Amino acid sequence: MSSPSFRHLDIIASFFVGILIVSNIASSAKIVDMGVSIFSIPLVFDGGTLLFPLVYVLGDVLTEVYGFKTARRVIWTGFAAMALTVLVFFTLGALPSEAFWEAETGSVAYNAVLGGMSYGGIVAASLCAYLAGEFTNAAILSRLKVRMKGRLLFVRTIGSTLIGELLDTLIFVLIATLAGVFDREIFWSLVLTNYILKCGIEVLMTPFTYWASGLLKRKEGVDVYDTR
Repeated sequence: MSSPSFRHLDIIASFFVGILIVSNIASSAKIVDMGVSIFSIPLVFDGGTLLFPLVYVLGDVLTEVYGFKTARRVIWTGFAAMALTVLVFFTLGALPSEAFWEAETGSVAYNAVLGGMSYGGIVAASLCAYLAGEFTNAAILSRLKVRMKGRLLFVRTIGSTLIGELLDTLIFVLIATLAGVFDREIFWSLVLTNYILKCGIEVLMTPFTYWASGLLKRKEGVDVYDTR
């Protein structure tokens, strides 16, 4: 993934993968309800929503600085890391429990919190949504950069996010709901809240995207345009 001339690519890629894994664990761990509604639709969201938008922010930085080809490799690396995470949680769930742990915590609690990560509900939703959303976001951002000749970064990042996050959110919540991870009654609440929060967080992170992209371009001496 890394190149001798790219001193900071491995750092960005590591944070990208780490945030991806932690946000997916958080998604299966807790549903949050702040007690706020829009048009009678409660704004509830899974725990990963607070962190996952940073994956898109770093994906934007990767695509803007290093180009779509490099971003694609990092996206696939994240996919492989998530698959490994699934295997670990599944194996842990299948292994016999120690007696004291079973009495104090228990497999029921383990499955209740990490069941999605262990048996495929959150994982299937996450992996499908992640690939569709991230590749769409990176591809649109890459093409817009060429068409707009590198200008108006905020238009490109926000525009690509609106489409990528829409696909990501719909696919994620739909598959997770069909798999029984989320209750069907909160389907639209999760879709609406996740989409608003994800896009909102990315908009708020726009100054960071500008700063990080500019810094990396200067430090790495690269500014890739995907003209081919």
